[in-house]
Amino acid sequence: MTAEAIDQYTDDPNDPERILARLPERERARFLEEYRATAEAAANEVWRYRQLRRFLHEWSLRAVAYSAPDFYDRREAARRGEGDYITLDELVARREP
Repeated sequence: MTAEAIDQYTDDPNDPERILARLPERERARFLEEYRATAEAAANEVWRYRQLRRFLHEWSLRAVAYSAPDFYDRREAARRGEGDYITLDELVARREP
């Protein structure tokens, strides 16, 4: 039997505690509300565990984006059509042969 470090999993980007710590204050309540609902669903129906894992992965990615200092300003500029942004359709069209 080998001993494992108690903190061996702290580097998991999908850890809810790590996600919460990275999120800006304004996003935390929404994350917690959705996390609790998703975790409860997974606890009641085992097949929903995959949904919980996907939820945590998506929020981990959101936390990275939301924590960028200029995220909200850039998002609003994109919504207004300002800056060097293109639509997804335009991007796909550029990539097609």
